[in-house]
Amino acid sequence: MTAGPGTRRTPFRWRSPIRGPWLTSMFALPLLVGLPVVIVTGLLDWMAYGPQFGQSIPSDVGLLRLPFFEWPADPPWLFRLTEGLHIGLGMILVPVVLAKLWSVIPKLFTGPPRGPVKALERLSLVLLVGGILFEIVTGLLNVQYDYVFGFSFYQAHFVGAWVFVGAFAVHVILKFPTLVRSLGSRSLAKELRTPLSRTEPEPPDEHGLVAPDPDPPTMTRRGAIGLVAGGALFVAAITAGQTLGGWLRPAALLLPRGRTTAADGSSRTPGFPPDAVPGPENDFPVNRTFVASGIAPAAIGPMWAVTLTGGDGEVRLDYDQLNALPQHTAELPIACVEGWSTVQTWSGVRLRDLAGMAGVPEPASAVVQSVEVGPFARAQLTSSQVLAPDSLLAVRVNGKALSRDHGYPARVIVPALPGVHNTKWVVGIEFRRV
Repeated sequence: MTAGPGTRRTPFRWRSPIRGPWLTSMFALPLLVGLPVVIVTGLLDWMAYGPQFGQSIPSDVGLLRLPFFEWPADPPWLFRLTEGLHIGLGMILVPVVLAKLWSVIPKLFTGPPRGPVKALERLSLVLLVGGILFEIVTGLLNVQYDYVFGFSFYQAHFVGAWVFVGAFAVHVILKFPTLVRSLGSRSLAKELRTPLSRTEPEPPDEHGLVAPDPDPPTMTRRGAIGLVAGGALFVAAITAGQTLGGWLRPAALLLPRGRTTAADGSSRTPGFPPDAVPGPENDFPVNRTFVASGIAPAAIGPMWAVTLTGGDGEVRLDYDQLNALPQHTAELPIACVEGWSTVQTWSGVRLRDLAGMAGVPEPASAVVQSVEVGPFARAQLTSSQVLAPDSLLAVRVNGKALSRDHGYPARVIVPALPGVHNTKWVVGIEFRRV
């Protein structure tokens, strides 16, 4: 096909004969379905951190604040599901996003828009592209590395998400009729049967996606769709293991933050019980090791005790006394904001039993304090989280004492709670009446 008289020759990189409204719409369709899931699960995860207590990050979001509701402790896999979908599906959609951007790149280099509708469309496109690229890059870096940003990832990611959400909503409203019309312009079944020799450009379109002077085809539309689908499936194969666990975990190459800790040097801690030396029972992922926390070994040594307050006095329990109390065992997951999760069998004292010992059998909330220093050394739990029958101050995992990396002498385990709020190295719990 040659250019007609007066036709402006497009740059060589935008002369693909398969680019056009139909292929763009094919790439847009899975994004139209998948991106709302990523958005909703991300917002739900922010709610899971307890914004009513000011401990969601960012906590002060002004007009972007969502209506508060109490994050449930049942089903126990709820946060594992929402965070796994948010991270996993977000990564799976990256090849589709890149393909969609390739398909519309001529639109980013056209002249100034004419009219308010076109101007709004162009603005939404710029914010859409910038927003989703920012979310992808910052999200992937946060999954891969420990705090590499010179700014607060959580605050930037949250604000960037709202910029993207607004642009996405406007773009869908403006372009949905075009999407429907374009999808109906060609038969998917026919395109999947079309060989390279019969691959032809789409008719000229008003949006400028079809090249007026296309190159000969080197790939069919079937091939392009298959390439993107194959890329998405490949990403799924190397990420799903960090959420699903089991035999798939070693294949999770893109989510290395959930490292395992078969040996953490616990046997060198003064007073550390022989039963708590790390072994296969403690060999499951952890986001922050004991050494990385900077805690002095003496802080969890023989003088350690957990203090329960909230009633008329305080109750102090050392390690042996805590182990002598009635123990409850539950199989519960831990899920982290970076997307990895694991399910283990935990044993310890029910939080509701400890609340009764403290003199507050029906607490309105509880504040858990760690010996660690830092932003996650303190977590506040709702009444339902404290009173849930499987909420524990755990001292054992898989039948063996916790290792230092997993929170020895005791850590909180609450169903459906974000991993970072399952506080490790607990030294105190305040059960609040109001």
